[in-house]
Amino acid sequence: LIITGTLDNTMIKFALYIVATFVAINAKVEAFLSPQQRFVAFSPANLALKATPTEAIISLENSQASSLDKIASSIPDLESKPDLSWNTADGVEVNGNPAILDGRDAPGPANVAWLAAVNVANKMSSLTIFNGPLTIAPHLLSRCIINDDNTISFALDFRPRGYGAYETKDSEGNYPGPDTLGRVAFTYSGNRKEYETKFGTSEVESFVQSTLDSFEDAVIDTEANEFEKLTQGPLSVKVSMSLTDGNIAAVAAAREKAVDYWLTWALEDTHAHRPGAPINTQYVYDAKYRQNAYQGLLPCYSAAFGADGAGVCAAESGPLDEGYVGGGS
Repeated sequence: LIITGTLDNTMIKFALYIVATFVAINAKVEAFLSPQQRFVAFSPANLALKATPTEAIISLENSQASSLDKIASSIPDLESKPDLSWNTADGVEVNGNPAILDGRDAPGPANVAWLAAVNVANKMSSLTIFNGPLTIAPHLLSRCIINDDNTISFALDFRPRGYGAYETKDSEGNYPGPDTLGRVAFTYSGNRKEYETKFGTSEVESFVQSTLDSFEDAVIDTEANEFEKLTQGPLSVKVSMSLTDGNIAAVAAAREKAVDYWLTWALEDTHAHRPGAPINTQYVYDAKYRQNAYQGLLPCYSAAFGADGAGVCAAESGPLDEGYVGGGS
């Protein structure tokens, strides 16, 4: 308050009365506020829009359908496996929610051993792709579950095709050497090096980090069961976060980009095995890997779907007795 000119005592007293009144009113308003209310700064995060489970899964399923169309147009040999799929007419329900599973494969040069796109209304959108033994291109895991407490559990992984003993890495980032494991340590180290050089590049690492940075209030899940440790890759993403419009949009964007990476690698001839022994060795490893992946997934789906979890896990995992040649339809 700035007063200019010459004021008599009456004018000065009136001005001081106005100031005192303003201060008193402000103090009374302040008294009604808790300390937290007084000091909360404006932030867009405070205004995050809350998505509903139904809206979230519809959005993710539309995004996944677009990615699946892109894969199908790029791999014309990809064929539907109706005997291993659930369509709307089948009336399959998981915990009372309608469920759809689009199962496909592409034996031969197309090299897709099993693809499962799963949607459980109000609950989950998931895409699992297992490659065949003709290449070392990574498998893809991309899954988003809406939990009962309105949080999101999101998992994304480019899964290595050769065993790298990733679960043995210590807190300093080191792996056991030949003094501990013998000569097999060189094999594991070679598999890790090949993955890092061809797939886990700095570009892909940046993508993973930017994905994590795009989430609101995400908490990294460091827990993994025995079989998850055997099958997950070094860039595996497992996070929990609030169910918001922003997080759902970020998850959809990450899943779409992950499919783009997978599709690029799957179509590149530079990742092909030489005919003969390498393909046979990859086939044997893949068959065991898929069994381990099933065992790793089962506890997750049992927690998410209760008694229905085992059925969803088995259907999504595909025929475990066939490492490559496809399903039985």
